[in-house]
Parts: sequence; C-alpha cells; structure tokens
Amino acid sequence: MRGQNTIERFSPDAKSLLHRLGTRAKKGLGQHFLIDRGVVEKIVSAAELVPSDTVIEVGPGLGILTGELVKRAGNVTAIEVDPKLASALQKRLFKSAGLTVINADVLQVDPLELIDRKRRYKVVANLPYYIAAPILRHFLEVSLKPSLMVFMVQKEVGQSIAAAPGDMSILSISVQLYGKPTIVDYVPAQSFYPQPKVDSAIVRIDVYSKTAVDVKDTADFFEIVKAGFSAPRKQIRNSLALGLRLTSAETGELLQKASIKSQRRPETLSLEEWANLHRAFSSRATKLGRSKMQGNS
Repeated sequence: MRGQNTIERFSPDAKSLLHRLGTRAKKGLGQHFLIDRGVVEKIVSAAELVPSDTVIEVGPGLGILTGELVKRAGNVTAIEVDPKLASALQKRLFKSAGLTVINADVLQVDPLELIDRKRRYKVVANLPYYIAAPILRHFLEVSLKPSLMVFMVQKEVGQSIAAAPGDMSILSISVQLYGKPTIVDYVPAQSFYPQPKVDSAIVRIDVYSKTAVDVKDTADFFEIVKAGFSAPRKQIRNSLALGLRLTSAETGELLQKASIKSQRRPETLSLEEWANLHRAFSSRATKLGRSKMQGNS
C-alpha cells in the first residue's frame, strides 16, 4: 500500500519524457523539474485558486504544475524560455481552455502585455534558483503587480525572503517593501528531477496595495539600502560611509537624525528604520542642493 501511494504521488518518469522530446535538463537554465504531486497540491492550495483567477506561471517545464493550474483557474499564461519545452507543453495541453503558452524570457515580458490593467492576477511558479531574485523584483516592481505570489525557491533563499530584523538582507527588504512573505513548507531535493543539491521552500507573498512604508522614491531608497549592506557585518555607520562615500561624521549625523544607533548592523534594521534613514538622507541631499544653488546665484 505504501509503495502504491508513492507511485501515485510521483509523476511519470521525467527523464524518459525529456528523452522522447529529444532534450535534457539544462544546467544553464537551472532546470530541476518538479515531479512530486504532493508538492503540487501544496502550491495550488497556497495560491487559493478559483475559476475567476488569472495566473501567470513562470518556468512551467514539463507541465506538472500547469496541469493543475488550468483545472482550477480561469486563465493561465505559462512563460517558458526553453523553446522545446514550450512547444511540447502547448501540444500536451492544447485542449485546456484558458491556457496560453509563451516562449520568452520572463524578465523581458511586462504583465501589461498579457493582462488587462483592470484585472488582478496571481503568479505561481517553480523558480529557477539562479534567477529567482530578479524574477521576484520584476513582478513586485512593475506597474501592474500581482495580488499574490506562490513559488518555490532554494530553502536558504526562502528563509532570507521571510527573515525578520536581525537577519535582514537586501533581498528580504526588496520583497517585504511590497508584500508579506510566508514560508508555506519545505520541499526535499528528491521531489525534483534532476535532484538539486539543496532543499527548496514554498513561499507565499501577499502583495500590498501600496508599499509597507512610505517611500516616495524607491530607486533612491534602495540605493541607501545597498550602501548600508556594502560592507557586510560592519557597523551601519561604517558601511554607509563606504557605500555613500561620506565621512564617518556625516553618516553619524544621518543616523542620529533617523534615531538609529551608529553601532547597529544593517541586518538588524527594520523596514521603517530604513525608511527613516532614507528620509534623513533625502533631507540632507535637498539641503545640499539648495546650498549649491544659492552659491551659484
């Protein structure tokens, strides 16, 4: 009985299917195909799909997740960069109503090209490890953001995304500015073919209607954040001075204005503290600009 459950849980042999398609898993594309139907169920359950939903799937691969998405959502757009897999997926699921397969690099696709601006959508995906962070930023920073994202990433990346102050990183800040991340579950390496060297995590992000903290210029905000993390494990005063090319006294003044102790380390700062620091720097930059204008008049 136990063996029967195992057979039912795992999809047909991915290696044989790839062979029939005349291809193989490409390391350069970070291809590790999900074969565990139990994990598929956890992903679609976390996405809380209903027939009226519109879904964008990134990297459908052999289509084990795609097949479940088209059963539960009204419209599914699957974006696959591998032309052979994109063609095979279209042929296998050609009778599925509401499915569109696009052979493209997702980073070159604006959701506005796929979805009416008036419609909200969800992103559901098994993200390639090597490009997961850029894909997340792509969807969280575009003008038409998803309402929800459910995806798999490397376990350590998932933990970094959901980290609290004390373990924050540029990645966690860049995600948590736009949404609330939750780790749904962890996934062992044997749930994929070929097996990766690490386990994975299913992560859900409930995307906010506006940023978690008031940031008028997000590009400028992230310049401050990047500067703060420019010297890992150093005190925030020293890393900011290095990243912004300021003196220690100047960064100390900024930190004091933002009510942040100079001895703190960047990973301990909360989103609100980063926002306060950004406001302090913006105020300083404005004053400097005025001084220059007055000096030239």
